[in-house]
Amino acid sequence: MPDVQKISIAVTGEQIVAMKAAVETGEYATTSEIIREAIRDWQFKRALRQEDLRQLRQSWDQGKASGAPTPVDLESARLEARQRLAAMQGDTARVG
Repeated sequence: MPDVQKISIAVTGEQIVAMKAAVETGEYATTSEIIREAIRDWQFKRALRQEDLRQLRQSWDQGKASGAPTPVDLESARLEARQRLAAMQGDTARVG
């Protein structure tokens, strides 16, 4: 195990009871193991959020670099979308 350092954390009574129950049933060896798993989960989720933000920033920059916005005719866009959907449904009906 890497360099282990002790820290103090505050948890609720309900959380302590749940952790102790998990240890007593053998789900975890120690309450420290539960905390380490929680931190690993947090680190993983944090890394995912960082990647999501990186992709969002990249998409934003690409959008800005693509030029000035142009007006969209919503009725034409809806009609085109309905036509595409109908064509896709027609292909599915022939396959099935």
